[in-house]
Amino acid sequence: MTATKDRAIARTAALETGEVSYWEYPAQEPGAGTDLLFIHGFRGDHHGLELLAAALPGHRIIAPDLPGFGVCAPFASREHSVENYAGFVHDFAAALQLGPDAVLLGHSFGSIIAAHYLAAQPASFAAAVLVNPISEPALKGPRAVASRLAELYYFLGARLPERAGLQLLKHPAIVRVMSMMMAKTRDPQLRRFIHAQHDAYFSAFANRSVVLESFRASISHDVLEAAPALSLPVLLIAGAKDDLGSVASQQNLAAAMPDAQLEIIDGVGHLIHYEAPEAAAGMVSRFLAERAL
Repeated sequence: MTATKDRAIARTAALETGEVSYWEYPAQEPGAGTDLLFIHGFRGDHHGLELLAAALPGHRIIAPDLPGFGVCAPFASREHSVENYAGFVHDFAAALQLGPDAVLLGHSFGSIIAAHYLAAQPASFAAAVLVNPISEPALKGPRAVASRLAELYYFLGARLPERAGLQLLKHPAIVRVMSMMMAKTRDPQLRRFIHAQHDAYFSAFANRSVVLESFRASISHDVLEAAPALSLPVLLIAGAKDDLGSVASQQNLAAAMPDAQLEIIDGVGHLIHYEAPEAAAGMVSRFLAERAL
């Protein structure tokens, strides 16, 4: 972890929507491969993908904080929707002159953002990697009740008086329960690390409206909606124990894409970036090498 932090260079970019903070991880090997743009998930920031960045030393990696999360200011006059986050990806990539030879990687909610952006702009990147892709609708099937209860939680957090609302949204006990539910590893040291990461960064959102709007966006859309329009090569990396996307739904998602490769990692759930970053990085490296990227 320390090596990755030492490798990271903090930078800013000026976009129409405001200044964006991002971190560059320069390639550490000769003959570096293509650049990768990382898009993190809901209630996260760039820190969540640092272990994956560390496991890909042969590539230059760019990892911004999404507007409203980490140290990035929220959209000033736009809803924090999938459409507007996709617009952010477009503007950010253009500002840094990323693409069409670069690769776009999204985790969880970031997979939804990446997929919807690429469905509209398939030639803007050479390939995509979706880690723990949201492969089925959150508001249908067995997840519907839990999704609605979670939406009520975020709604109350946004509608209560500010102090009470923030206490609810950032309550350490609630954050810990969420972390315990997502972590599938039995390794006590790794579980402590995951909980520490969530304690440190899971509440790094700008305000209550941001977290409510982005949560609603995350449960109202999925990657499957955009799948048929993703004409570029796509690598899907899923966890066999992912509560947000069954193996069967991941297989259906891959079948719906024109050029998809699905990899399943046994024993992990929705936190591949914490529980199996090196395995995931190996899959990414092989996928890109096969395409000379």
